[in-house]
Amino acid sequence: MSTVSSSNTSALLQQAAQSILSGATNSTLDVNTLVSALVTAKTAGQAQQIATAASSDNTTLSALGSMQSTLSSLTSSLNGLSDGSIFSQLSATMSGTGITATTATGAAAGSYSVSVQQIATANQISSKAYAANATLGTGNLNIGVGSSSMTIALTSSNNTLAGIASAINSATNNPGVTASVVTATDGQHLVLTSTQTGAANTVSVSADPTVDTGMATASFAQVTAAQDAKLTISGNAVTSASNVVSTALSGVTLSLTSASVGTTQTLSVATNTSNVVTAVQNFASAYNAYISTVNALTSYSSASNAAGPLLGDAMTNSIVNGIGSIMASGVVVGSTTYSLAQLGLDLNHDGTVTFTSSTLQSTLATTPSMASNVFNGTNGIGEQLTAFISSYTTSVTGQIAQRQSTLNADLTTQTQAQSTLSAYQASLTSQYQAEFTQLNTIMAQAQSNTTYLNQLFGGGGASGTLNKK
Repeated sequence: MSTVSSSNTSALLQQAAQSILSGATNSTLDVNTLVSALVTAKTAGQAQQIATAASSDNTTLSALGSMQSTLSSLTSSLNGLSDGSIFSQLSATMSGTGITATTATGAAAGSYSVSVQQIATANQISSKAYAANATLGTGNLNIGVGSSSMTIALTSSNNTLAGIASAINSATNNPGVTASVVTATDGQHLVLTSTQTGAANTVSVSADPTVDTGMATASFAQVTAAQDAKLTISGNAVTSASNVVSTALSGVTLSLTSASVGTTQTLSVATNTSNVVTAVQNFASAYNAYISTVNALTSYSSASNAAGPLLGDAMTNSIVNGIGSIMASGVVVGSTTYSLAQLGLDLNHDGTVTFTSSTLQSTLATTPSMASNVFNGTNGIGEQLTAFISSYTTSVTGQIAQRQSTLNADLTTQTQAQSTLSAYQASLTSQYQAEFTQLNTIMAQAQSNTTYLNQLFGGGGASGTLNKK
């Protein structure tokens, strides 16, 4: 810790001495200036030591915070890579249009032929034409979808097509049908549509004899038949009430559209290379950010003679050497050593890495096991890095956390020392104030006596003096 220089201390003492001399040479003492100078001279060295120690602690804490942050980001970038789980993530692609394929847990890599004969449709029927606002009698109207149904009571307030459509759509026990009124050239039609596709979801209509006879299924024209989707997967026939087929092939969901009808396409389920490339790219970016942070914290400028806060720091050197060794050593699986370079990650002389995605994509296409070996969940590079970095970044027990705790404890000590010093300065100020105020009073009295005696004995023959010529 640095202290106040001897020249500065001398200057403060000279200032105090000059104040006393001024008082002794017929000037009143400047008590405040004198006291301030003496107190500062007595405590400046300790105050500087406290300030320097606190500043050093805060600078190091800030640097350690930056190191903790960049190491945590590096660890986060290894999610999915550290345990190799990302290489088991599969994606599904179709060779044609009209079908979208997605994967979930349980999917297995492979190639499958998918042929679609028809897609699932929802039943839609339309009533005969009625005059605008025609009334259709009163009584019960039954609307069914498959095996479910509801009953609507028709009264004089709702027995028009518009009234029936409104009652159907607002019914709390609606079995799964929507109603609308279409005004055509021949009149108004009640159009009923099932909300679910599939052959089982047919719409039916029946009514009491007191209701218009047109309110019966037989009087409705079928617009769209209710039908299931029909397709084959690798020669196996599949039917589905929905165009989202999720139970035919384990872990794979097929979404059909009309564009797929009559086509035969190839479904490919394979490692999601896009996710792997993105994950490795994110790792490379996080690693280079870590290198940039370390370089800044351990830098030295000969021009300005300025050093980074962690230059020469033993813990930082340990981190850099440990991570560098893991990155350069590769991974041994069986009798084969795999390296990051085989995945397109090349180490540069400045410590950074350059990522070439085409190299990784080529590896994934030809020897996907090579990538999963480099990042395997037992001794893969990701697993090694995660374990090593965690020993530093773990809260409370990590080396960075323990060091931060020590620094914070020292900051508390410096704060307490500053409080003690401030109290001492206040006490010293009060003491000096009292002493020099009293001295000032004595000196003022002495000056007054000197003036009187001078007038009495040095009056030069003036009237009332003792010095007569």
